This record gives sequence, C-alpha cells and structure tokens, in this order.
Amino acid sequence: MPLKFRATGIPDLLIIEPIVFGDERGFFLEFYKRSDFLKAGIDADFVQDNHSRSKKGVLRGLHFQDEPAAQGKLVKCIKGKIFDVAVDLRKGSPTFKKWFGIELSEENKLMLWIPPGFAHSFLTLSEEAEIIYKVSGNEYSPEHDRNVRWNDPEIDIN
Repeated sequence: MPLKFRATGIPDLLIIEPIVFGDERGFFLEFYKRSDFLKAGIDADFVQDNHSRSKKGVLRGLHFQDEPAAQGKLVKCIKGKIFDVAVDLRKGSPTFKKWFGIELSEENKLMLWIPPGFAHSFLTLSEEAEIIYKVSGNEYSPEHDRNVRWNDPEIDIN
C-alpha cells in the first residue's frame, strides 16, 4: 500500500502519508489510489480538483458547504508550508466543534482527508504556499457556501 492512513483523534478525519520513492533525480509518490482509500474506509466520489496559492500570513477559511451540497476534501501542500485546520461541524458527533491542525508542506508531503461535515482553513507559514485539493461529493455551490469565524470562541483554535 503506497499510502499510510493515520488517525487524528477526530473520527473519519485522517492524516495520509504517501510512500515516497526518491533518488538523485527527484521523487515519485501516489497521492490518491482508490483501492487504498476504500481499504481505509474512504469511499470518496471526487468531482473537482482545486489549486490555491497564498502569500505568507494569509488565512483562508473556515469554509464548508452546507447540505445537500456538502464536500469532502483531500488537501496537499505542493509548495511551501501551511498550518491546515479542520473543524468537526457534524451535529451529533462526539467531537462536534473540535478542531485538528497539522503542518502540511512540500517537504513532509503529508495530506489531510477532511470528510463532509467539516469546516476547513489554512494559514500560510512560508513566503508563499500552493495547495491542491480534491473535492468529493459536490462541486462548488455558491448558494451552499458557508463559513465560521477563524477566531470563534466556542471552537478556540490555537
């Protein structure tokens, strides 16, 4: 299996570590393989790929799409470094309004699987950062686009 799936402490929210094959020429890795995702319990129907670039200090989010247009996201930083955050907004979840944050970078090549029902945000830590993310479930829908304040006192992101 070229991907390792690690728990975060919030159900269904997973860190994904690819196995990197590298030498003096560069590297190769798989960042999505349907069979590995299915083995990890993720049956994501990806419908859209996005690419974002931000300057140092830019904070994006906390964004999500409301039902019936909820989205899952597979987030990967391909240039620079970000602090990526997901907040569980699934009503009835034992981790409702709990957050998880992780540094994603071009060096560590880690990814974060954010299932539907979570808000997503990131802060650019390097001079510039680029992220790509696959979106599952639904394409972008402006009428279902929602956000939560990054400094909401109930969520209390550090």
